[in-house]
Parts: sequence; structure tokens; C-alpha cells
Amino acid sequence: GKLISKKENIDGKTHASLLTVFIEGIFKESEYQISDLDAIAVSKGPGSYTGLRIGVSAAKGIAYAAEIPLISVSTLQALAFEISKKYSRADNEKTLFCPMIDARRMEVYSAFYNSDNEIIKEITADIIDEDSYKEFLSGNKLLFFGNGAEKCKNTITSEKAEFIENIICSAENMVELSEKAFQNSEFEDVAYFEPFYLKNFIATIPRKNIIG
Repeated sequence: GKLISKKENIDGKTHASLLTVFIEGIFKESEYQISDLDAIAVSKGPGSYTGLRIGVSAAKGIAYAAEIPLISVSTLQALAFEISKKYSRADNEKTLFCPMIDARRMEVYSAFYNSDNEIIKEITADIIDEDSYKEFLSGNKLLFFGNGAEKCKNTITSEKAEFIENIICSAENMVELSEKAFQNSEFEDVAYFEPFYLKNFIATIPRKNIIG
């Protein structure tokens, strides 16, 4: 349940070029071998369609080749778990944690968790406006964070809404949840597991390639 080593990049759209390089680097730095692994954990989403596909493909490949279990962790749950650890139970009995992942324009992937990291509102893709989450804000303090929260600050203006900045999706957030899943033998089927995309992939043409 403790972090030994990590490599990460937050520039975006670099999964294909960096992921396997980072994995190789981690093994060299930590002086571990793939054969030393008991399991491999991966973020299952929601998030970038391409990023999830690349990450899950790499995790499944390692799990299959090494004949070890595959663990999946909700991206939003991992974010909420990390933030909830920073608040004492006395302070957050009526506080809900709302991780947000940017999903273009004014849409976000979000969910609500309590201080025990139990899900209160299921994961959804929400278009944010001034009425968003009013039913929850009427009786709870809501903490918003993640890369989708920044664009919501000027729209969700309730005094019970607090926005925490500079919270990123990191594999480090998955450590304790992955260890718990391993101890409980909560494993995925390596052959059939797929990421939680939440929305279907829609291919678009870059604006610069459109001929008027």
C-alpha cells in the first residue's frame, strides 16, 4: 500500500509515446522485475477515450504476459479518496466530495462521494449551468476538484460550494484503493475487461482540416 516510484506527465495526449517508456523506467529505477509483481492496477475511467484505451491495453498486456491479476480503479473515486483523507470526520459529516473530469465545453464527468469514499451520486456526464447540483447544495457542503472543476467556478456560485485547485488525476491516488482491492481479490477478467468510457467515442475532423 505504499508508493515506491512514479513517473507521470500532465501535458495530455502523450499516452502512446510515453506510457511504455515510463513503465520501463520505473522498473529500472526501482530495481524490480515484472516477475516480481503480484497484480497490476489501472484507472478504468471515465476520461479520455484514447487515453483509457491505451492505458488499459498496456495493463492487460502485462497482466496476461505475467499471468497476474488485473485490478481496475475508478478515476473519480481515486480523486475523491485522496481529497477526503485531508479532511477530518468531524469536519465533513455533511461534506460531499465531487471530483470532476473535463469532458469538453461545459460538460464534466462527475460523481459525489462521502467521507468514507462511498458513492452518493452515480457517475454521470453533466452539462454545468447555474442550477447544477442544487438539490445537493441545499443540505451539504460540496467540494469540487479535478481538471473539470476550474471551468465551473463562475457558474456554480453557491456559498456551500468550494473549489480546490491543482488536483490532478494521478496513479498515486490509486495506491491504497488498489491494495484494498488486491486483499479482497477484486479482480477483472483480463480477456474481457473494457474501460468505463461513459460516452460513446465520436470522431471529429480538426478545424484546420475542414475545407470551406
